[in-house]
Amino acid sequence: ATGGTFDFGIEGEGFFLISTPGGDRLTRAGSFTPNAEGELVTPDGHRLLDAGGAPVFVPPDAGRVTLSPDGTLAAGDVPLAQIGLWTVPDRNTLRHEAGTLFDPGGPVDPLEGGRIRQGHVEGSNVNPVSEIARMITVQRAYELGQTFLQREDERIRGVIQTIGR
Repeated sequence: ATGGTFDFGIEGEGFFLISTPGGDRLTRAGSFTPNAEGELVTPDGHRLLDAGGAPVFVPPDAGRVTLSPDGTLAAGDVPLAQIGLWTVPDRNTLRHEAGTLFDPGGPVDPLEGGRIRQGHVEGSNVNPVSEIARMITVQRAYELGQTFLQREDERIRGVIQTIGR
């Protein structure tokens, strides 16, 4: 939870559709801000596209902006846009690009029944503290194995030297 007006978190499956210079891309990163023209953009300046594939525009004088779970963005009682969720027929066609963008590798389809939460963004699926602790455990096990091999090598050398005399 961020409480941000233009922070949108996806519940379940689906992606936001983003317009980039290289073509349309998919992302689950839902942190957007209005640019100078009033279009919602990613931190990299790529425009968020609505359910029809058009840029999402929020007028500067819109007042309080709300997002319903079905993706309807409204200023007061006036609907502004319908933010769509998208999917691909085959997830194996997705190719990761810079940051949080994915090239769909083909056509995208609207996702029916998706839910979006305002004031939330998707968190990482990695806990850095537990991963560092796991890395330390692996490092210690490696060092223990290395010490064992060094001692075994010394033992074998000692046996060879003793037999060789």
